[in-house]
Amino acid sequence: MKVVIGRQLDLFLKFSHLAIMFIFKLFRIEEWQQFEAQGKTNGAPIDVMDGFIHFSKASQVKETAAKHFKDDKDLILLSCNADNLKPDLKWEISRGGELFPHLYRELLLKDIEARYDLPKIDGLHKFPDIIS
Repeated sequence: MKVVIGRQLDLFLKFSHLAIMFIFKLFRIEEWQQFEAQGKTNGAPIDVMDGFIHFSKASQVKETAAKHFKDDKDLILLSCNADNLKPDLKWEISRGGELFPHLYRELLLKDIEARYDLPKIDGLHKFPDIIS
């Protein structure tokens, strides 16, 4: 039996192994500096208290900043390849019933794909274009 699929779906299936799911972690400047100096971190105090490091998807990270970092001036945004954090990365229901990525081990500098400065401009953190 021959199955015919649309060109877009065909291309997706052909190249889906190339797709990367980036997840994001926000740090205050001091937390980032400590992480950078030590080469590893258990996260912010809330992460240590909860027993895992909180991450967000690109679609969630702005709300995370607004809810948990609204009183902080400048932040650091780190991106990680979710596949590289397996099997210690778990997707669990959190805010608003959405699935959020939680890391159940130390985060290492080698886990970081990119770092972005998030200056606070007119009361809001300025995110890079990769965040919609």
